Amino acid sequence: MEQLVGTLVKVLLVAFIVGMFAIVFVVSRRGRKQTEQVRDEYAQLRRLAPERGWTYTAHTQGQIDQYCGVGPFPRSGENLSAFHYTTGEFRGRPFIFFEYRYNNPMSGGEVAERKQLIVESVFFVKAPGSGPKVEIYRPGRLDALMDRRTKIQLGEPEFDQKFSIATRDEAAVRDLLSGGLVPFLLSDPRAEDSPVALRGDDLFTWYTGTLSPQAVDERLNYLCDVLERIPAQAWTAA
Repeated sequence: MEQLVGTLVKVLLVAFIVGMFAIVFVVSRRGRKQTEQVRDEYAQLRRLAPERGWTYTAHTQGQIDQYCGVGPFPRSGENLSAFHYTTGEFRGRPFIFFEYRYNNPMSGGEVAERKQLIVESVFFVKAPGSGPKVEIYRPGRLDALMDRRTKIQLGEPEFDQKFSIATRDEAAVRDLLSGGLVPFLLSDPRAEDSPVALRGDDLFTWYTGTLSPQAVDERLNYLCDVLERIPAQAWTAA
């Protein structure tokens, strides 16, 4: 009996070791495929820019310092790096998109390998005039505790339940949302993971993840669709 138990333990141990190697192999293979896909998408972006008459820069510093304090950017900073920095026109509107990268402040250790890199893909489209500073987004679980910004509610139950509006200029934001933007955001699936923010004449959105040609077209179209649903009188300097 003891010999049978010993044999069973050895079989289970071998099975466990083989299973662990299989998991490592699958994870490693999946990681290589994802890396290859990202590299291919970056190559597509480099080719796409000249095809569409856009300007592409692989890496630039200082160009995005002006955006500090909004969206995924730090409150302040100098010579911030932007990757795949691309400018041009889309549906007749000037735009900028790029990747902003930073180390997760929650990752531990002083060794570079221990730090988790976070990539934010950011898209800006120029508005026809200047508008109020505002961010419209789907709140996460921790926003109630972590997000201390001033917020307003529209008084429309479905919208107020699904979206948060961070602003100090309630009257101007109500003008902004007085057209068809509210029903659009409620019905368009892109609004679920694409916050919309406005500062001055910059309307922008972002997501956590790397850039791809498909995401570029999707997010730029989304921003243009949003602009088309904002009343002309909402802009202070059209």
